Amino acid sequence: MTRPEFDASLQEAHPPAAARTELASLWWISKNNWDRAHSLIDAAPGSDCAWVHAHLHRIEGDEANAGYWYRRAGRNRPDYGLVREREVLLQHFLES
Repeated sequence: MTRPEFDASLQEAHPPAAARTELASLWWISKNNWDRAHSLIDAAPGSDCAWVHAHLHRIEGDEANAGYWYRRAGRNRPDYGLVREREVLLQHFLES
């Protein structure tokens, strides 16, 4: 999926059926639905899911929990804002 396709899909009621868990969670947060994004990623395994999970807890303002998930992801907390982090995440998962 390309970024324009992802952006266009935000007009739909649900994420694209072929979207991986990480991308589907980012889709829900792009629709301002933190609860759906979190429920989708909460029990998902793997470091990529942990990275998205960390981002969601940063959005929530729970820095301690975000730090836990960054450690689980094997990543450092970024020194830039949430908008840029979401762009980095989207680029990563759209290119993988």
